[in-house]
Amino acid sequence: MREEGIEKMDFGVVLQTNPPAWRTVQLAELSEAYGFDYVWTFDSHLLWQEPYVIYSQILSRTNRVMVGPMVTNPATRDWTVTASLFATLNEMFGNRTICGIGRGDSAVRVTNGRPTTLGEVREAVHVIRELANCRPVDYHGVKLRFPWARTSRLDVWVAAYGPLALKTAGEVGDGFILQLADVDIARWMITSVREAAANVGRDPDKITFCVAAPNYVGDDWGHMRDQCRWFGGMVGNHVADIVARYGEHSKIPEAFTDYIRGRQGYDYNQHGQAGNIHTEFVPDEIVDRFCILGTAEDHIAKLQALAEIGVDVFSGYLQHDNKEETLRVYGETIIPALRDHVVARQ
Repeated sequence: MREEGIEKMDFGVVLQTNPPAWRTVQLAELSEAYGFDYVWTFDSHLLWQEPYVIYSQILSRTNRVMVGPMVTNPATRDWTVTASLFATLNEMFGNRTICGIGRGDSAVRVTNGRPTTLGEVREAVHVIRELANCRPVDYHGVKLRFPWARTSRLDVWVAAYGPLALKTAGEVGDGFILQLADVDIARWMITSVREAAANVGRDPDKITFCVAAPNYVGDDWGHMRDQCRWFGGMVGNHVADIVARYGEHSKIPEAFTDYIRGRQGYDYNQHGQAGNIHTEFVPDEIVDRFCILGTAEDHIAKLQALAEIGVDVFSGYLQHDNKEETLRVYGETIIPALRDHVVARQ
């Protein structure tokens, strides 16, 4: 148990870098104006525009938000180039970047590639973090350091679902990214990450726990579900890999694995899009559990439940048709309610 006290949940948005790029920049500016703390983007360079170019513009037009990918991967970008990108942005804009990283999904699969190993994720986290924090690192048998980096500081958060990935996040991540908002599943995964951290002598309380999921403020449940059903399909890609590795009846919560039985292929050209025809197998129950939908009161209640199990940051995917209104209600009602919420964390 953590001591009871005022736990201030932070908030972020997750954007796709669809053209025009200035639309992404505009949404980032609006997010900061409404009190959000993080601006994330997808990182799939073939499906959408190059995010790091756009980050430079977002950072130049905002003052406070942290900016980074949700998530990059060790396969499509050289680790030293990734570190250089973050360090350069930090030197320019004052340490306002954050790196989310995973094994790779859309960025690698659209090129007929495969996700990297967890060993590669672990090594990439180390190389990127050391270089982007102005420290030397051994890389391919050579000791490297950015001679021009003086002030850059970077945290690396690891995205994970399966048991071994959760273990990796706990052992090496500055933060843990869980891309779904089901309270019961999140509780199990956060516990797994905390245990993994403690087992290697790390302080679990030093890890930032971030939940990311679509958030839609409204009262038309049928429409909201249809706008956010794509998310169950996106998560289902990872679940399918986990089921293939561990089987259907493992220690992983069945609520997380059962729903993909009707899954029949996936088109990455519709990845993260409302109306994705390959996500029809996702039932309404899963949409409701994995996302945060409904009135402001509905959002506040679920976010409070997530805060109580240890979630420090909630980041909402805005891949739907109600972006500005959702941002407005969060800024005027939901974020203020959570800022001062007193919880006894489990």
